[in-house]
Amino acid sequence: MDKPTVFGSNAIDKLTEAYPEAPVLLDHQLGDHPLLSNAALAHLADAMRPVDVEYNRADLPVGIDPADVPDNGLSVIETIENIATNGSWMVFKFIEQVPAYRDFLHQTLAEIEPAVRNVTGEMMKLEGFIFLSSPDAVTPFHMDPEHNILLQLKGSKTMTVFPADDEELAPGTAHEAFHNGGHRNLQWRDDFAARGKAFELPAGKAIYVPVKAPHWVKNGPAPSLSLSITWQSEWAYREQYARAMNATLRRFGLNPAAPKRFPHQNHAKSLAWRTINKVQRTVGR
Repeated sequence: MDKPTVFGSNAIDKLTEAYPEAPVLLDHQLGDHPLLSNAALAHLADAMRPVDVEYNRADLPVGIDPADVPDNGLSVIETIENIATNGSWMVFKFIEQVPAYRDFLHQTLAEIEPAVRNVTGEMMKLEGFIFLSSPDAVTPFHMDPEHNILLQLKGSKTMTVFPADDEELAPGTAHEAFHNGGHRNLQWRDDFAARGKAFELPAGKAIYVPVKAPHWVKNGPAPSLSLSITWQSEWAYREQYARAMNATLRRFGLNPAAPKRFPHQNHAKSLAWRTINKVQRTVGR
């Protein structure tokens, strides 16, 4: 592999020690990149499916129903050009659908691949997300189904991360609904706050966030640009399929135990769900 250009050896060592179950701050050297300028992002928006460019008002509470998130009343270009003053949050989803961004994403993830492969095996379903945020923007309490490294490029933000194995923060029914097409936002209670750990992210810092670890984000006093590089693992897929199996068991009136976190592999429920799903697809043909 070519000499790393984004993550140094110290960052790789820290990730190796924490991965896959502990959040950890990392240093990065991505800095300014021509694919991440405002002009490039405007071109990216034109090249992507409209459904994959999401933007809305950002003066939000920590907990909010997705249906209650207000539109910002602007176009994509207006949102990008005036992000410093328009009180918005914006994300470009699945940037790998554009070849130049796919190459950029794969090159960046290749730098951490040896540390990841030694623990959870092949890196699968490589996806990238670019975030633009106005000063003081809030990304509400939610969970993500991928292994994720968020790189802060401009401005700053604080990410508060919560334990991934706390079923009171993210109950089994919330996981199951999410994997059945539901939103990733979670219900918030003020008494949850003490369970989280706040990580400060100035430009040049990154954070690894474990699969399904609930978190919320508060932007700093300046506009923010950040990049999420994500991947799946066979372990993460097994957790997902075990959740799907639990949803099936719940429909039969049972109260199944939650899948266990890494290094437990959830083989039995995962295999059961894959078998059921294969039969359903075969019958449906």
